[in-house]
Amino acid sequence: MKLAIMQPYLFPYIGYYQLMNAVDEFILYSNIQYTKKGWINRNRVLVNGKDEYIILPLKKGSDYLHIKDRYLADTWEVDRKKLINRITESYRKAPNFIEVFEVIERCILYQDKNLFNFLLWSLQQINEYINITTKLVTSSTIEINHSLKSEEKVIAICKAQNATTYINPIGGVGLYHKNGFSNVGIELQFLQAKDVEYNQYINEFVPWLSIIDVLMFNSVEEIRLLLKKYELV
Repeated sequence: MKLAIMQPYLFPYIGYYQLMNAVDEFILYSNIQYTKKGWINRNRVLVNGKDEYIILPLKKGSDYLHIKDRYLADTWEVDRKKLINRITESYRKAPNFIEVFEVIERCILYQDKNLFNFLLWSLQQINEYINITTKLVTSSTIEINHSLKSEEKVIAICKAQNATTYINPIGGVGLYHKNGFSNVGIELQFLQAKDVEYNQYINEFVPWLSIIDVLMFNSVEEIRLLLKKYELV
């Protein structure tokens, strides 16, 4: 059984979905500390030919709170209308706008203000649209010692879920070591995304934007091909 583990991100880039599509179970960290200036509550979209951030505003809270204990700001009712309008203005002339906008709007209008639940819902809606059937599992539901860190925690999760292979993004090459995994009967692989390029209006291509951009300019069939543009090392 192939397994991967990631934090939940806001409309993440296609490499995130490549990883999800490459495994049988995808674990979403819910009980780890929220980190600022990452991709948990922000991403980039195309605005007038350039990349700009979209951000989920969060209610103020301790820097030590877990992702599952953070909530969207009280201003979210107003802010999400602005977000919907921004996406509409940016992509209304994109070839797949009508069908994709229905999915994105359904994500943004989700009523639960819990940050983790909101991100999980969004991932589920997009997976359904692009036919990713991988099982999503919340980390806090897995019976391990959750005080473990780094490689020890990953191995504990793999063992608890009976994984035979753990796949990590290529950025983890310096964090995880194949010997540590093979010693407990687990194969460690790293996913290296290949360059993904497609037409974005008539502009110079801006790479690695939110999945929103990929959806707007590619059919589901084309996205299914893009999901396979990686190598395992």
